[in-house]
Amino acid sequence: MELQEAYRQKMAAQLKEWSAQIDLLEAKAENAGADMKVKRAEQLDELRAKQRKASEKLQDLEKASGEAWEQVKTTADKVWEDLKTGIADAHAKFK
Repeated sequence: MELQEAYRQKMAAQLKEWSAQIDLLEAKAENAGADMKVKRAEQLDELRAKQRKASEKLQDLEKASGEAWEQVKTTADKVWEDLKTGIADAHAKFK
């Protein structure tokens, strides 16, 4: 059970960090030209959607236990990787 709680805490901290990174990307987008703002807005909307999905999975992890926890963890890991990749891509494009 302690392993599950440590995993949840790690994911919560990571989600908080990613949220701050998305906020930073939004601030950079605000300083861009009009065309860039539109392109970046779409990408940021996608990131926020992925962030919401990751947050939902974190809530699912908090409710799950036993075998169900392992299944939710597997899905959460995929959602996390998707968000992580999205943020990395956005950072590369926002430079």
